Amino acid sequence: MDRTASTTIVISIIVLSLLGMVLGWRARKKRQSHLPRLAAVPETLGAPLHSARLFYVATTIADDPLNRVAVSGLGFRARADVSVSSLGIVLDLAGQDAGFIPAADLIRVARATWTIDRVVERDGLIALTWTLGDTAVDSYLRVVEPESPVALIAAIESILDDSTHSELQSESETE
Repeated sequence: MDRTASTTIVISIIVLSLLGMVLGWRARKKRQSHLPRLAAVPETLGAPLHSARLFYVATTIADDPLNRVAVSGLGFRARADVSVSSLGIVLDLAGQDAGFIPAADLIRVARATWTIDRVVERDGLIALTWTLGDTAVDSYLRVVEPESPVALIAAIESILDDSTHSELQSESETE
């Protein structure tokens, strides 16, 4: 096989691979088109309980950690500013409009070590479970060092709906 044929084959494989990725991403977005965009940030939030600059890692469908959410700008990693207030969480991803997760939509906050395409040291991620429309999702955040994630987790826990938090406590005690 001469050099031209080899080059043509390699380029064809690369182009087909890229085309497959683009088509796969579009199909994922179409399958998830029922998911709404993040809510707009309310004009009045009150004083922030905690703010942090961090890395937004991924959002996946809850209980399906390999199913990345591809809508509402949640499909790609980004630097982010997060602000927690008594009304909810403002998620301001670089290159996107800021979004809002109402406190009533929060389900739980926990520590995690891995998500769809990221593994970090033990408990190096914050896993935030919340509802996007009618679908429970997990968003993974990584606090930029040297800031500790403890204060952010405490602020989020303080706004969790008491009944939801109690249910989760009961479920974890029975497991």
